[in-house]
Amino acid sequence: MDDTPRSALILIVEDDPNDVLFLRRAFKRADVRQAIRVANDGQEAIDYLSGKGELSDRERYPLPCLVILDLKLRKKNGLEVLAWLRRQEQFVDLPVVMVTSSEENGDRDRAEHHHVEAYRVKPVSLDALVRLAREIREEAEDHCKDAAPCPQDPEP
Repeated sequence: MDDTPRSALILIVEDDPNDVLFLRRAFKRADVRQAIRVANDGQEAIDYLSGKGELSDRERYPLPCLVILDLKLRKKNGLEVLAWLRRQEQFVDLPVVMVTSSEENGDRDRAEHHHVEAYRVKPVSLDALVRLAREIREEAEDHCKDAAPCPQDPEP
């Protein structure tokens, strides 16, 4: 088992660049202080978390203290990523907030079966997204308080 400590970092797993952009804006307005990294599909998220290839450099690709996970992703969907996380001893307790456009009860039930921290439907207005970002900030402050410092976010 890898005992690399988690960093004060939020990993956003989202394949829509517009959703990433709006979420980053909402995080800024909500004063989310943790660094942000983005995985653009489900497989990239698994590769990042497992430290595959160049992603094994934990100075450049630190482990997150919180994951924001979309449901409808390319390559592997959010439920597959969540199930993979819960099978990894190191990530059994990693908090995951699922933020998705799906309002289907079956999706919510499957996410809760894999111990998702919270399941939120993506808001359509920026004000509602900022409210969600504040909720995520509170989760991050709680779950990341003992995390190692993270270098500044190199992404735009």
